[in-house]
Amino acid sequence: MKQRKMLFAAIVSLVLFLGAQAVFAAPTIKIGVAGAHSGDLASYGLPTVNAAKLVVKEYNDKGGINGQKVELIIEDDQCKPEIATNVAAKLVSTKVAAVIGHICSGATKAALGIYKDSRLVCISPSATTPFLTQSGEYPNFFRTIAPDDAQARLATDFLVKDLKVKKIAVLHDKGDYGKGFAESVREFAEEMGVKVALFEGINPGAPDYSAVINKVGNAKVDAVVWGGYHPEASKLVQQMKEKGINVAFISEDGIKDNTFIEVAGKYAEGVYATGPTDTSANPMANKAIEAHKKEFGSEPGAFFLNAYASAQALLNAIEKAKSTDYDKIVAALQSEYVDTVLGRITFDKKGDIVGYGNSLFQVKNGKFIVLK
Repeated sequence: MKQRKMLFAAIVSLVLFLGAQAVFAAPTIKIGVAGAHSGDLASYGLPTVNAAKLVVKEYNDKGGINGQKVELIIEDDQCKPEIATNVAAKLVSTKVAAVIGHICSGATKAALGIYKDSRLVCISPSATTPFLTQSGEYPNFFRTIAPDDAQARLATDFLVKDLKVKKIAVLHDKGDYGKGFAESVREFAEEMGVKVALFEGINPGAPDYSAVINKVGNAKVDAVVWGGYHPEASKLVQQMKEKGINVAFISEDGIKDNTFIEVAGKYAEGVYATGPTDTSANPMANKAIEAHKKEFGSEPGAFFLNAYASAQALLNAIEKAKSTDYDKIVAALQSEYVDTVLGRITFDKKGDIVGYGNSLFQVKNGKFIVLK
């Protein structure tokens, strides 16, 4: 009987101990990660997931943030606005403290209103539509990439000052991202005395673009500018060259991904693209890339470093704020400089990154090489 009483007492003590542990254990800080994790544009979204995992592991290995571990809630929006709204609602209901993502500008815009109403910070590594910060509608939005108008200015300056073009065709995919870049290029080109002989939207996913390629050929332009993503760009450059249209082809970071080169093959050679500034001289960036290779067994992919910096900046802001309160996170993002894989950065009052910009690249021997 005595042994039974002792055993019972021990069990009760264990239950009380475990209960106390559950009561006093600090809850996790939940961070949403939203983007295209499946479909044609998964190569843009999955690097962000991997970047977030690596940064969170660094924090958790050191004890988390202010005694709390960080937990990622990962959701796939396929870069589709109608799915992005559902993802945003789900992340809000999961009570995340903030969101890293979304990836595509259209999906980001669709989700931002939901986050704004719920007072959640959203920090994107790749949503470049100028409206997202310049309209003033989304004080909860931040990005670790320069907006499209900055890329458009760089692309246009290169076309005019370096390639000396006089007449261009500007094509786009009719989306927020692609059309926004295209419209900015048209505006800057016309300001610089370049004739925009063709400005036209195409339908993404179409198997053939012969009709618009014929228009490009008939217009006798010096260069073609593309606003959109790599699936359409690969078809356009192939069909142009097959028809003997060997003019400069330039786009933005929507095609600056190895997937474009893999799909377009030999037709990718010589294509120009603007994109995030090269960080090969940054030791922190090189360390992050090596960590990705070790952990996931592959090269990081598009926007990995921008996403890595997004996670670094966000978690730093939460740590410095000593809170997941929305106003305190925003204040920290806009006042604290943080050393990241992109360099020492902060954010202006609109949410745009300060301390980082764009470079111009060209495909040479099957790789994107920095030109300027």
